[in-house]
Amino acid sequence: MLTLAPTRTASRTESGSASPAAMGTRTSGFYRHDLDGLRGVAIALVAVFHVWFGRVSGGVDVFLALSGFFFGGRLLRAALTPTASLAPLPEVKRLVRRLLPALVVVLAASAVLTILVQPETRWETFADQSLASLGYYQNWELLRTASDYLRAGESVSPLQHIWSMSVQGQFYIAFLALIFGVAFLLRRIVGRHMRALLIVLLTALTIASFVYAVIAHGENPSTAYYDSFARAWELLLGALAGAVVPYVRWPMWLRTVVSVIALAAILSCGAFIDGVREFPGPWALVPVGATILFILSAANRAADPHVAKAGARMPAPNRLMATAPFVKLGTIAYSLYLWHWPLLIFWLAYSGHTRANFVEGAIILLLSGVLAWLTMRYVEEPLRLRAPVATRPTVSVPLRKRLRRPTIVLGSIVTLLGVALTATSFTWREHMTIQRANGKELSGLSSRDYPGARALVNNARVPKLPMRPTVLEAQDDLPQTTIDQCISDFDDAGIRSCAYGDETATRTIALAGGSHAEHWITALDLLGRLHGFKVVTYLKMGCPLTTEETPLVMGDNREYPKCREWNLKVMPRLIADHPDYVFTTSTRPWNIKDGDVMPSAYVGIWQAFAKARIPVLAMRDTPWNVRDGEPFFPADCIAGGGDASTCGIKRSEVLSDHNPTLDFVKQFPLLKPLDMSDAVCREDQCRAVEGNVLIYHDSHHFTTTYMRTMTNELGRQIAEITRWW
Repeated sequence: MLTLAPTRTASRTESGSASPAAMGTRTSGFYRHDLDGLRGVAIALVAVFHVWFGRVSGGVDVFLALSGFFFGGRLLRAALTPTASLAPLPEVKRLVRRLLPALVVVLAASAVLTILVQPETRWETFADQSLASLGYYQNWELLRTASDYLRAGESVSPLQHIWSMSVQGQFYIAFLALIFGVAFLLRRIVGRHMRALLIVLLTALTIASFVYAVIAHGENPSTAYYDSFARAWELLLGALAGAVVPYVRWPMWLRTVVSVIALAAILSCGAFIDGVREFPGPWALVPVGATILFILSAANRAADPHVAKAGARMPAPNRLMATAPFVKLGTIAYSLYLWHWPLLIFWLAYSGHTRANFVEGAIILLLSGVLAWLTMRYVEEPLRLRAPVATRPTVSVPLRKRLRRPTIVLGSIVTLLGVALTATSFTWREHMTIQRANGKELSGLSSRDYPGARALVNNARVPKLPMRPTVLEAQDDLPQTTIDQCISDFDDAGIRSCAYGDETATRTIALAGGSHAEHWITALDLLGRLHGFKVVTYLKMGCPLTTEETPLVMGDNREYPKCREWNLKVMPRLIADHPDYVFTTSTRPWNIKDGDVMPSAYVGIWQAFAKARIPVLAMRDTPWNVRDGEPFFPADCIAGGGDASTCGIKRSEVLSDHNPTLDFVKQFPLLKPLDMSDAVCREDQCRAVEGNVLIYHDSHHFTTTYMRTMTNELGRQIAEITRWW
């Protein structure tokens, strides 16, 4: 993930060992080897917790703070030095040389593995995220998909971890523009007060970002996690530490205590704090604050360049982090972060496992370490390190040619890889655009060739023809309400109502609830136009009608306060509009065992409608495809070589022996059960394909094409209840 090692500007001896001056920086004559070691430990924690525990360790936050300290400190020194250049181009070139080569190599390897291991249904997501990674907006791409219900439950991307690099890259450019811009305008005017001005500016920005992070995390933790503005305070706090280091004077005993506590907090953070749920909110102060304290615990040493080599005045934990094993781990930290996650994801995709066991995890970590070292040694260093200006006149011309030619070749190879990766990603996206255009013909498929649900309900003959929609068409085979944006998204608690069917009719069915109510709009729209009734929608993503005070997002159990807010608005609206019928779902899958159930929080909804004398068309919920507790995508399975049976699921795992809604009919006479299970599942199995039609476009939403084939059976059941036709 992360980042830039601090620049070493002094020379090396002919033997390659660091001379005394090589341990210094341009201005202070010291170098914080302990922070190199801490960087290595942070990334090791990230990799270990990802591979073996499936948790967030806080190592990313440690690294962000260190990145702010290293990068911010260097820019601040330049801004505070009257004679230092403020030209941004050298810094930008340095960032490109440091960050892009290893990233391009890992992305290219991941592209090859994606083609070999992942089904083609995942290639477009990889192409999108590959471009986002190269463009350093991967966090915004993930933020967009995190709030996209149509992509909820997708397999984790092998590039998901690059979000933190994108946050860093955006911070680097913004911070460079800010500090150099302020220095250019005010350095001569403010003079010796420049440091105080920058400290005040950084403090204000840090507080603003932290407050924003707390608010954003409270409203939607899953999107705040990737938000650059919610993460900026972590890097800004590191930069602020770089600005105040010269003023820190602590006695040794206090520095030792602080250092011990800080290192202990960093090492234990992943075990005690659920970073996925709590970061970047207030709990992120633990790893970030501990990092800042660890930096400042050796600040006295930083003030005295004469003890740079001795290390005697450093607290014991800092001296430990400055030892060779930890420092060497720090040198491969960036590449280790890049490699470990895709290797883990590709292994899980290949093996079909949901988590790596101890042996598998050990092999993944070992292979990640080897690839990280090779990448650092043969890609990063040759392209990043250049002979210092002071030594260049003494280097012979033949030696300089030998040094430059391999570097030019390597740089050309990396550039070509990046160009090829970009071109391939755009080409596949164009291919998917053509597939979507072809998918428009799905509404006109022959009912004789593609009977779909009629093969189950009416025993219609099924000719041997290719399945439609294809695995590449399925993701975009969506209900019209989604296309028309007539469903409130996760962050929207407002009511969006649209009319379908016969819009001039006086008879009305209100379609209300979440997306599992929404996908019935295709059949209801056709029936409304055919039989003269209007369908009015009251829909919100992932949010059924419920009295639950703390709703959760089905599938990942995230708290969903906007759902509660929406329900409090929509129920009075529905009762005031008083439709002839409300069409909504009445069951959900059990989370703790096989089958389905009517949640107790639905009972209050039936009571409210009963009191208002509004009858309810209560649809039994769609079977959810889940394997080993994780969403299962039939289209992915088919793309990977499976068939209609092997990519299905046992009926007994997703549906109880009888419709749970029937248990409440006596209590609520206006509750009218609908059950389309026999139009989806056979007696013992719910297959992935019926009547040449793919049933699901993801793990639990019907394709619009299959929904059309259920129209007649749905119409028969509604007619028995309403007597409208």
